Parts: sequence; C-alpha cells; structure tokens
Amino acid sequence: MPTWIINVAGKVQGVFFRKHTQEQALQSGVTGKVRNLPDGSVQIIASGSEEQLQALATWCRTGPSRARVEAVDVQPSDDQTFSGFTIDR
Repeated sequence: MPTWIINVAGKVQGVFFRKHTQEQALQSGVTGKVRNLPDGSVQIIASGSEEQLQALATWCRTGPSRARVEAVDVQPSDDQTFSGFTIDR
C-alpha cells in the first residue's frame, strides 16, 4: 500500500490533533501512526489507497476546530504495513 509522511505545522499540539487524526484515519480505513515532534509539529505516517491518503491530507489542512494549521507537507515514503492506526506518545 502507498505510504505517505504528512507533517503538519502550526498550533497542532495540545488541541487533540492526534486523537482526531486517529479518528479520521480509522473512519477512512487508513493505517499508520501519528506523533508529536519536538518542534511543535505533528507527524503522520499513513498507508492506504491514494484516495484515502489524499482525503486524510486534505483533512489535515484544517484539522480539529481548536487547531490552527499553518503548513502541511506531504512526502511519499517506502510502502509500510501497519495493523490499525496508533498514537505514539
């Protein structure tokens, strides 16, 4: 399955961005993981169809209501296989 790395910058920590990302991914059948980065951004590694990944990336441009997304960077990655979608703490 195609895998993308999606980095989201802005006010994305402390606003339940990871939890909402997990919900979006599970609803759309995307597998992978999400984590906070030390620079204040959020990184998502997601596997799914091109359509599923595009939908997740589009959602990331807005995120949950309390988030203020400033930038979304999407990079293709080597294909990976995940069982579910987890939040790395």
